[in-house]
Amino acid sequence: MIHCFKLCGYNIVLDVASGSIHSVDNLAYDIIKKQGDRSSAFSRDEVIRQISAAHPGVSEDDIIEVLDDIEMLRSRGKLFSDDIYDNTVNIKCDVPLSALCLNVSHACNMSCAYCFAGGAEGQVLCYSKEKHNTCPSAPPLMSLETGKQAIDFLVSHSGDRINLDVDFFGGEPLLNWDVVKDIVRYAREIERNTGKKFRFTLTTNGLLIDDDVINFTNNQMKNVVLSLDGRPEVHDAMRKLPNGDGSYSDVVSKITKLVEARRSKGYYIRGTYTRGNKDFVNDILHIADLGFKELSMEPVVPDGQGGQGDGSSVLLSADDLPELFKQYEMLAVEMQRREKLGTGFSFYHYNLDLTGGPCVHKRIAGCGVGTEYMAVTPSGELYPCHQFIGDPKFLLGDIWRGVENGSLRDEFSKCSIYSRKECRDCWVRFYCSGGCAANAYNASGSISGVYEIGCELFKKRIECAIMLQVAMELS
Repeated sequence: MIHCFKLCGYNIVLDVASGSIHSVDNLAYDIIKKQGDRSSAFSRDEVIRQISAAHPGVSEDDIIEVLDDIEMLRSRGKLFSDDIYDNTVNIKCDVPLSALCLNVSHACNMSCAYCFAGGAEGQVLCYSKEKHNTCPSAPPLMSLETGKQAIDFLVSHSGDRINLDVDFFGGEPLLNWDVVKDIVRYAREIERNTGKKFRFTLTTNGLLIDDDVINFTNNQMKNVVLSLDGRPEVHDAMRKLPNGDGSYSDVVSKITKLVEARRSKGYYIRGTYTRGNKDFVNDILHIADLGFKELSMEPVVPDGQGGQGDGSSVLLSADDLPELFKQYEMLAVEMQRREKLGTGFSFYHYNLDLTGGPCVHKRIAGCGVGTEYMAVTPSGELYPCHQFIGDPKFLLGDIWRGVENGSLRDEFSKCSIYSRKECRDCWVRFYCSGGCAANAYNASGSISGVYEIGCELFKKRIECAIMLQVAMELS
């Protein structure tokens, strides 16, 4: 399979199975598109005839030369290559655990319109996915005892894996900051006795950042994810304090201080765009103009409860796609311009490692949700990831007794680009790995389905990312 597209003056051909990318002239582009795939009904003579008619100024010898080059690339597995992984790679459910998302707090000091937890009662988030609006009776904050048991559970189920990842998440994890610090200290003790290496990430809305948070995260956290939606009016419309006030001013001052202190250490400024700011490039550029260099801006997604908290009007629809596509292309062009000026920044979805990248298993099966990766609630329950928390159908077990719902874990283990019929013939499958299972479930009712709007946005982002790589190589 090949995928051909034109973007920002480049003619690009992606050979899907091999990952080879070719920047070609108009003649080669039209010939490759005409050939289609290896089962094309067009003979070589027919291709020459049709291309000659479409390119009257090109000689037959030039066309033959391009055809010969194509055959050479085909023979080297760089064009029209076969998918050698289809039906040969078995995704197993007994892979070692490598990562936990610790929801150390199911309380939050914000009330965001698109919160996947479905809104709040006071400061306690309503993670329940039932048809009522009551909040779960489980404690909103994780105890140190539960946190330590979660670390023990991860180590005991990690097999021979050395590097283990733990993300402190919520709600707002800084509402339980002392426990977060004590969990990290406990894990560092475990490292000395087991040879395991922990990599910690903190995801925070930034309101409670102080000198202690800055110093500890800079010493202990491999990455910090900081929430900021962009321009003041956009951020304040979505990310409100419980009293209804906006949070932009408080957040910007605090995350700026943290990022400046991190120097070269990892961080991301992560925003969410909605139907209310389809011109989200302006928000990305606003964040970049504040001095931040590591940026991510995610489309809002369905939460499985009929919307996003009380803000279902923020959801995107298929009618929004043309404008969103244009925004991604505008972003790519502006990133090129700023890079030449020495004021460039990194956009998460445009970061592609075309020579290395994820291993085959990750390309096929994705993040390992429900198998290699799980989420832990404040009370110690295990879910496939944080977006499934509160839905009893997706309760795997707990950190004391382990995974008791083996059939559910097995179901997740079978999710791959080959288990989803929509993915099997999709050109972007080795980049998205089948997409997010939670988004698929919330949109289609099945973890083996797809979230169609998300698929289309992902395709556009990858086209832009590939174009940027091509432009960099040719500059």
